[in-house]
Amino acid sequence: MLFALALMCSAMIGLAAVFADANGKWTGTFSGPDGNPIDVNYTLKVDGDKLTGEAAAQGITLKLDSGKISGNDFKFSITNPEGVTIPHIGKYFAQGDSISMNVDYQGFKMHSTLKRAVDK
Repeated sequence: MLFALALMCSAMIGLAAVFADANGKWTGTFSGPDGNPIDVNYTLKVDGDKLTGEAAAQGITLKLDSGKISGNDFKFSITNPEGVTIPHIGKYFAQGDSISMNVDYQGFKMHSTLKRAVDK
């Protein structure tokens, strides 16, 4: 019993360490409701099971709200200047250094694969 508990704890710590590698800047492109590409940039900050940071697109930068992490899965929302809350759901892939992101903008579903931004 004690061994199983220790094994579970070490697995949880390992998963948290893997997701902690998601800290930093990420870029990608969504296809908007009108079909035009929307370039996005996210800055993610991981603290245990909490996810904070910023999202930037079309010259606007917004803070992430209600960010939560569970294993390699995460979710957060942003609220745009018009007061519309936009939920985001994603998965971090440590092996490929990418993030799969799904966004629901007022019923319009968008998907992108984000890549780690290269600092210049």
